[in-house]
Amino acid sequence: MSAATPAERAFAAAMPALFVVLWSTGFLGAKLGLPYIEPFTFLALRMLIAALLLLVVALLTGAPWPRQPVFVARIALAGLLNQAGYLGGVFYAVGEGMPAGIVALIVGVQPLLTAALAGPLLGERIGRTQWAGLALGLLGVALVIAGRESGGGRITPAGLAAALAALLTITYGTLWQKRHCAGMDLRSGGVVQYGVSALALGALAWLTETRLIHWSGELAFALGWLVLVLSVGAVGLLYTLIRRGEAARVASLFYLTPAVTALMAWALFDERLGGVALAGMLLTAAAVWLANRPVRR
Repeated sequence: MSAATPAERAFAAAMPALFVVLWSTGFLGAKLGLPYIEPFTFLALRMLIAALLLLVVALLTGAPWPRQPVFVARIALAGLLNQAGYLGGVFYAVGEGMPAGIVALIVGVQPLLTAALAGPLLGERIGRTQWAGLALGLLGVALVIAGRESGGGRITPAGLAAALAALLTITYGTLWQKRHCAGMDLRSGGVVQYGVSALALGALAWLTETRLIHWSGELAFALGWLVLVLSVGAVGLLYTLIRRGEAARVASLFYLTPAVTALMAWALFDERLGGVALAGMLLTAAAVWLANRPVRR
């Protein structure tokens, strides 16, 4: 195997930061698109377009396809967990009226939950420094949310259940992807994952929503952004990071997304950031640094 070029090494080093920035823009796309379309309908359309786009890419580039039915099933389950389960839960909770900050805080437990399960499920060793970083990150996320959430909204049993479902599915989905889908080609595997997610979300939309779409420039831009930048770009980076690193350390990157999203919302929508939120951002940055330090043997 030939050694990596300087450009390849630089890109590999920049991948975590690039993933955090791209993943954080999902909030902006949802804010632009949801006034014109219902959550499950929006997500089903997004998954369908992403599946078709990756199908074209896979066919044009000669991507290898999974041949064993059991491997296809494992890839499909990862897609249902990481796409339909996680995004469906988050969007439904927000649609139920739960404050976005509360939903983000619930899902923000993911790095700690991933670390707790990575040992027994994947055999990964989590050191004291990593545990300290993960706990510090949870505190940082809480401070970011407290410093930017304006209040309002309501917490319903259905919304709370959806947020918890999103937490559990993205946590187990990350571990499942790491353990069972290491050899997945991102092009053909993406077709399978987005295809089954489109079917699942489409079924939910058919059963629970009107499926009416009010097309607008904002919706078209949001849909295109979420498909190309999130479903193709950010998810591809996430799976690459999972393949290359330990699940708990990759999950720690999710601690940075509330802070980055808050900065973007401040720049684009003039949402104010108080001192508490700024302190939380510093804590999350320190937490990710601690969580990604090498474990001492």
